[in-house]
Amino acid sequence: MQLTPEVTPINILAVEDNPADVRLLAEALKDATVPNDLQVAATGREALDVLFGRAPDQAGHIPDIVLLDLNLPDLSGHEVLNRIKSHPNLRRIPVVVLTSSEEERDVAESYRRYANSYITKPADYDSFIRVVKTLEAFWLSTATLPRGSDRQRRA
Repeated sequence: MQLTPEVTPINILAVEDNPADVRLLAEALKDATVPNDLQVAATGREALDVLFGRAPDQAGHIPDIVLLDLNLPDLSGHEVLNRIKSHPNLRRIPVVVLTSSEEERDVAESYRRYANSYITKPADYDSFIRVVKTLEAFWLSTATLPRGSDRQRRA
């Protein structure tokens, strides 16, 4: 009998205020080939609470990757991105901007603030699922994410 090593799920933080997009994202990731735990923050402030360990339901989990919408009700996605990438212990977390904005200024500003990629959310269901599957294929299956105990939340 061969024992297979236990696979640690990839921790994904989705910063998304649209419940329909959250449902689609969860649906697309539930059948992912790589085990994952999806956590959702509906506002920029909630995302920062998770990232800095201030969320009450955090058990020491720091995300392996962040999926970030730009259009949030309090702090903008650009501000959240700026805070992640300016913090020495968080900047290595890949941040994928996943937003409805196709504005060139949003794309340029996201990369200026060190986003790792920028994806425009399609409006229709099938295309959205395809985009998430493509995101999964690259970020969860192909790319090597910075994981492990060497990451700490606070400076």
